Amino acid sequence: GSPGIGKTTCVMALARQMLGDNVKEAVLELNASDERGIDVVRNKIKMFAQHKVTLPPGRHKIVILDEADSMTSAAQQAMRRTMELYSSTTRFALACNNSSEIIEPIQSRCAILRFTKMSDRETLQRLQDICKAEDVRYELPGLEAIIFTADGDLRSAVNALQSTASGFDCVDQASVFKVCDQPHPKLVKDILAQCLQGEIHSAHTSLETLWAKGYSAGDIVQTFSRVVQNMDMPEKSKLSFLKIIGQFHMRILEGSDTLVQLSGMLSKLCLLKIDVAQTG
Repeated sequence: GSPGIGKTTCVMALARQMLGDNVKEAVLELNASDERGIDVVRNKIKMFAQHKVTLPPGRHKIVILDEADSMTSAAQQAMRRTMELYSSTTRFALACNNSSEIIEPIQSRCAILRFTKMSDRETLQRLQDICKAEDVRYELPGLEAIIFTADGDLRSAVNALQSTASGFDCVDQASVFKVCDQPHPKLVKDILAQCLQGEIHSAHTSLETLWAKGYSAGDIVQTFSRVVQNMDMPEKSKLSFLKIIGQFHMRILEGSDTLVQLSGMLSKLCLLKIDVAQTG
């Protein structure tokens, strides 16, 4: 998977560089909206692989298949056979989110590239480049807020930037959180600081205020996780916090998305402070 950018964009860029004017007739790109059954492999892809195209020496036709993990097992078996028969003239680039859904015979015939999330620094640089090119007024805290909400997803960050710039004169922190509609990290950081002090009553009062704003339990617990990862706190405490938040996140995803679950999470976090004090 490639978070935040089109997974086939890099392959298409390389194809254009290698094939030049031949790219239209020498590249077959099938995206997620196309039919993924065995007939497409047997007909469209196989016919393309059989088609003769005059290319520079050492160049090959290219089949780009996005969301390959959505193909049926039968279609993948047919694809495997096509790859074997036409490997001398055609190269196959398969993009997916979950490589375990691709059958082993295909995986063994491919060089596997895994894309990680973009760093905050890289995302910030890209957003600044866009603001400069599009003449968008911004404040650095506003772009940092976009990066926080995007969580490494460049596409999400660019969409948030576009939406904020369309609705407001300046991309600042307040406008970003209005557009993205996520719990403000400062409020969550205050709650976590209260948990670090074992102050369950004040932490719960702040949580109820956040809940009253209409945020879902999922939105709140995800923001808790992100804020903890960026908080300046002892590494051992950070890991303990993330473990508890992860446990309650799982419960919420399973359907128990209630204030009671969030209250239980706060109680567990506050108990960490009490346990540390007793053992110390």
